[in-house]
Amino acid sequence: MTTTPALDRDARAVVRRPVGTLGRRVLHVVRVEDVTPRYRRVVLGGADLDAGFPWADLAPTDHVKVVFPDPATGELLLPQPGPGGLRNPDGTRPAVRDYTVRAWDAEARELTLDLVLHGHGVASRWASSARPGDGLGVLGPRGNVLFPHGYPCYLAVGDATALPAISRLLEELPDGARATAILEVEDAAEEQRIASREGVEIVWVHRGAHPEADRLERALRAWTPPQDDDWFAFAAGEATAMRPVRQYLRHELGLPRAQVHVDGYWKRGEAGLDHHAVDLGDD
Repeated sequence: MTTTPALDRDARAVVRRPVGTLGRRVLHVVRVEDVTPRYRRVVLGGADLDAGFPWADLAPTDHVKVVFPDPATGELLLPQPGPGGLRNPDGTRPAVRDYTVRAWDAEARELTLDLVLHGHGVASRWASSARPGDGLGVLGPRGNVLFPHGYPCYLAVGDATALPAISRLLEELPDGARATAILEVEDAAEEQRIASREGVEIVWVHRGAHPEADRLERALRAWTPPQDDDWFAFAAGEATAMRPVRQYLRHELGLPRAQVHVDGYWKRGEAGLDHHAVDLGDD
């Protein structure tokens, strides 16, 4: 069974809950949608979803490991976990990437992932030519990361890789909560339509042809935070850019550690980053 965990509506900190057996699924593409010129939505289905999926409300960072077919042979093999991590049957490392679960349709048994088309890398190459019927392996998630429901105000900061998580956060906000999202994309054409409501402000930041590592930080510093400290902050994106964002939230604005959740999803120049190993400071 894949039931949604009960929610503590007064929760004030992130709660991590295991989901039991790690899911191992071979799925196929049901349909593909271009959200923007550089953002592709892939909806997946298949018999391996008949038993459900461990979806939880306000768990916007929940993610799966995606296993891509061998680009040379087209063969899709699900790797096995071992002492040295995931391995293919021949002992080689598989081409896997972490992706946020953008949506889960329990009635249709469809899982949605959003992928950035940046022109290089195994994921972008696969996504650029994905068609209905194409196979994809999906492992996980390990568990649900439940964000707190007990705040009147939320802040979300991130680049294009964080859009699925931040979009989910804005869509699943607690009743009556306000939110500001500061989102960095390449240009105006990459601004997505995000389901919004009264009390939600979205600030788009364009990085342009010459990205600057501190552009998100500068946009964050230009934002006026709530006068009290009764709010929760989430930030995700390129690891180097996330460090000063976290430092600003924790040490300059003085938010307690429990009210700040920052992830380094990727690192410039490093393929296949394990974001669990990224150290952004635990103080």
